[in-house]
Amino acid sequence: MLPLSLTVSLVFLGSSWRCGVPAIKPALSFSQRIVNGENAVLGSWPWQVSLHGFHFCGGSLISQSWVVTAAHCNVSPGRHFVVLGEYGRSSSAETAGSAITHPSWNPATINNDLTLLKLASPAKYTTRISPVCLASSNEVLTAGFTCVTSGWGRLSGVGNATPARLQQVALPLVTMNLYSMICASGSGASSCQGDSGGPLVCQKENTWVLIGLVSWGSNNCNVRAPAMYTRVSKFSTWIDKVVAYN
Repeated sequence: MLPLSLTVSLVFLGSSWRCGVPAIKPALSFSQRIVNGENAVLGSWPWQVSLHGFHFCGGSLISQSWVVTAAHCNVSPGRHFVVLGEYGRSSSAETAGSAITHPSWNPATINNDLTLLKLASPAKYTTRISPVCLASSNEVLTAGFTCVTSGWGRLSGVGNATPARLQQVALPLVTMNLYSMICASGSGASSCQGDSGGPLVCQKENTWVLIGLVSWGSNNCNVRAPAMYTRVSKFSTWIDKVVAYN
């Protein structure tokens, strides 16, 4: 495993909970995949959210009031809901009070694929609901390092079967030469439709850091083709400003 250097902010206003430290430890086999993959331990990814009318995208809780997801999920406050602390897709939903999409989001190129959702009321932290740390703007990542993504997306590129339980997979980072994206997987593992907006997290010592958001991949969820993730560090300054002034 190659070195990973990240600067992590652990300060969350109004809360004593540390970001990126699950109360329930994840268990990873490092051999499965979301496409035909393995169940996550209940509560082990406490920042994972499901975006509902029906489940159509994932996201990550980054503070008591904010969730980050992909812009292409097209979340509409009042029509869609944010479900926190969910495992079996049957938990109660929270209302998204507003959605703020990155001003340079380009649906044609899928660049700057990021939206912030402000909850109508702050989330209450529990052992199954707590925030993930955001990668800072000076993050350093190395190709070959293994990180983890999770979600309730399709189990196969063929058909529409989705899992009853949250799925997880360990993925190697492929290349870090792209400015605003991260390329991961392509070695027998992949995210799929319905995983969009969900987290790609890496562990630094005992802290999990959000480095990417599921953005796009092959149409048939080919496990030999890498998937693309929005690179969180390139948007950390914008995220901080939105959270501070809204």
